[in-house]
Amino acid sequence: MSNPLLDTSDLPRFDAIEPQHAVPALEELIAAHRQKLESLLDDTSARDFDSLIVPLESMSHELGRVWSPIGHLQSVLDDANWRDAYNAALPLMTEHGTELSQNKRLQEAYQQVADNLPSDATDEMRMLLEQELRDFRLAGVALPEDAKARFREIRQDIAALQASFDQNVQDATDHWHFHTENAADVAGLPASVLKRAEDEASAEGVDGWVFRLDYPNYHAIMTHCDARDVRSAFYRAWSTRASGEGGHPEWDNTGVIERILELRHEAAGIVGFDNYADYSLATKMAGTVDEVLDFLTELAERSRGAAEREFEAIQAMSDESLAAWDVAYYLDKLKQQKFSVSDDILRQYFPFDVVKRGMFGLAETLYNLTVEQNESVCGWHETVRYFEIKDVSGSIVGSFYTDLFARTGKRGGAWMDECVVRKAFDDEVTHPVGYLVCNFPPPDGDGNSLLTHSDVVTLFHEFGHMLHHLLTRIGYPSIAGINGVPWDAVELPSQFMENFAWCYDVLKTSSAHVESGDPLPKDLFDKLDSSRHFGEALSMLRQIEFALFDFRLHAGFEPGSGGRVLETLQQVRDEVAVIQHPAYNRLPHSFSHIFAGGYAAGYYSYKWAEVLAADAFSAFEESGIFDAETAARFREEILEVGGSRDFMEAYVAFRGRKPTLDALLRQSGIGKAA
Repeated sequence: MSNPLLDTSDLPRFDAIEPQHAVPALEELIAAHRQKLESLLDDTSARDFDSLIVPLESMSHELGRVWSPIGHLQSVLDDANWRDAYNAALPLMTEHGTELSQNKRLQEAYQQVADNLPSDATDEMRMLLEQELRDFRLAGVALPEDAKARFREIRQDIAALQASFDQNVQDATDHWHFHTENAADVAGLPASVLKRAEDEASAEGVDGWVFRLDYPNYHAIMTHCDARDVRSAFYRAWSTRASGEGGHPEWDNTGVIERILELRHEAAGIVGFDNYADYSLATKMAGTVDEVLDFLTELAERSRGAAEREFEAIQAMSDESLAAWDVAYYLDKLKQQKFSVSDDILRQYFPFDVVKRGMFGLAETLYNLTVEQNESVCGWHETVRYFEIKDVSGSIVGSFYTDLFARTGKRGGAWMDECVVRKAFDDEVTHPVGYLVCNFPPPDGDGNSLLTHSDVVTLFHEFGHMLHHLLTRIGYPSIAGINGVPWDAVELPSQFMENFAWCYDVLKTSSAHVESGDPLPKDLFDKLDSSRHFGEALSMLRQIEFALFDFRLHAGFEPGSGGRVLETLQQVRDEVAVIQHPAYNRLPHSFSHIFAGGYAAGYYSYKWAEVLAADAFSAFEESGIFDAETAARFREEILEVGGSRDFMEAYVAFRGRKPTLDALLRQSGIGKAA
């Protein structure tokens, strides 16, 4: 039987792909690609863009189409078989990627093409070659063979460690649960949350309520549960996941973190950088370590006064000194008191299907598109849906899968990922395909998944990433969509999209009361909007805390001294945090963004891109949020160009100037004051 993973003629065959297909598919394809590469390099006449680079882009595109379902299914169907398959397949991909990036003959061929580009070569060609040659340097292509070998070994080890980190977090999260039959323990929780916990208890064959440690439950408990001891228990469980404090040494990420930091530092040193932070910045907009630290420090200084005032106001709500597990609860109470708005009231207006329809309608209005579900396409779970984006002529621009509800065995959080990257050359166009994944509350017995407004913002955020991926006009996969975009700019389209979730003209078409069908009332929106800024400064400082911790951890690593992980975290908290956390808190041990994802020495990019996003959205505020000309310019200069252009040049082409901090501070209600 043929391997379904190797059938790249259409969408992945999720109805046929099994874990045992992963390794054989990669082994066969990588072997074939090695042969093709040797033939290309042996043909010394094949030294122009079309004869060398285009075939290499096609090979990379083909490999990506095979690898994508493997990585994706491991995240959303995290059973033992898929985990084993992924862990066996990952070294093959890592080794092959490093092998290519350290291939001196290949680098010389790229350089020859770059040196002999004709005068009519496009900017896309030039940027592709520039980025590829940079990546050769970052992979140590010019190193002696022993150093190359060590660099390859390190890459393999880091990839395996990152997978272990993520899987430890998943196992620790899935294992913990809270069971109670005491109604006082669940007082204050929304009915939809209680119903889900009742259903979970029934499935377990027990009375009362069972709460898993997924984010919808955690958020609901921390925000609404009246029982302080229950909030404390959930906070402890959440903040000690995959650590020595969590009670399961088999999932303790302490050693994993230390080894990742050691290896990252060593790898950076091998290719000529002082530390991993310097290495990371080689592919980002920010130029130096000091530039990033100065940016975060200024943002912290300008936010702290407002954050302290917010905390004082929350503290006044309680007779007890506030602990970390009290802040969200009393913040919600204060918002209700001050603005007469609560998540429990708001979620009644945000059934998922209605929000989705409104969000799609917004994209259609802004970019002159249509979004249509195709029910004939199969997914990997009964809740998966498939949508196609079409232009005014009815032609498909791109498509995407959605997997949006929490379940056991599925990685937590929310993300967009590539399934297929756009390719357009040799008179052939392959349309981009993406995955949009969230962990919203599953539909209740009536089929409704009721979202908080925060969930709505999350959905808009991930859809912003999806539009960036799908609307690209670039035909070379390595610089199409999100590829080739500086990591500290890749969050611009997503954070930009969030702003529309705070516009009444958008929300009134993205809301309908679950019983009456009425849209969100204007007076309730006004209360929500008034409450928007309250807590923003605290949230700002919290994100800066994460960013500074990440960046200092990687910039200040010293061999022989260990990672000093908890020490660094405490130093950052002492400097910027208003909310203090207990000594048992082990935030780093589940900080997957930096230890399992792509944000190592790059978490600051959320705030960096948020500046860009706020400044970009201000252009829409000035011209009208549905202004066709502004939207067309944003699409043309930002969404469509991928990594084919210097990003700051692209931004200035859209905005007419460079961004400033002021729009973000104004949007956050902080203003210009310190």
